[in-house]
Amino acid sequence: MLALDFSFIDAQVVSGYIVKGLIFSFELTAVAMIGGIALGTLLALMRLSGKQALVIPAAAYVNTMRSIPLVMVILWFFLLIPLLIGRPLGAEISAIVTFTLFEAAYYSEIMRAGIQSVSRGQVQAGYAMGMTYAQTMQLIVLPQAFRNMLPVLLTQTIILFQDTSLVYAIGAYDLLKGFEVAGKNFNRPIETYLIATVVYFVICFSLSMAVRRLQARIAIIR
Repeated sequence: MLALDFSFIDAQVVSGYIVKGLIFSFELTAVAMIGGIALGTLLALMRLSGKQALVIPAAAYVNTMRSIPLVMVILWFFLLIPLLIGRPLGAEISAIVTFTLFEAAYYSEIMRAGIQSVSRGQVQAGYAMGMTYAQTMQLIVLPQAFRNMLPVLLTQTIILFQDTSLVYAIGAYDLLKGFEVAGKNFNRPIETYLIATVVYFVICFSLSMAVRRLQARIAIIR
């Protein structure tokens, strides 16, 4: 049996090491979710537009991003972009931009499915009323698509929160980094990684239960 000792975990350790990383993980998740959904919706509309000038680059972007491990994208952006612009961006900014661009590919597929789930008859009704493609999407299709895909979008966001731990590769101070630093300073790496596992599980499991209840409510509304 391992001689585990969790007595070093107190309010000072939590506030000094963990909270800072937790805040950044939540901020990264929120910004990447909002930016990813916005860009992903645009990509989905481009792929459904039927115009090859829009379909081809959008499809290429989505398929490329979905075919590359996230940690590789993080490293490439962090190492290569500063060479192109002539100055470093910093680990936090690099993580935010990378996650937003990467997650947009996944949100795009979700939104594309949501848009296609809306009855074609409603789209045709919008055209019959004299609406343009943009107006039909904005006023008729997208509101229903967001409602239909909301549980899936939130589930992807939970996965996004889990993936924020990958920013350790570029030295960003996220939740896992906070536990790692605390473990090194108190010479208790095993204990801190065990606690980190529990914290990630509690957060993600709680969010999953919330999404499940939301999904049940949406099903009742339908």
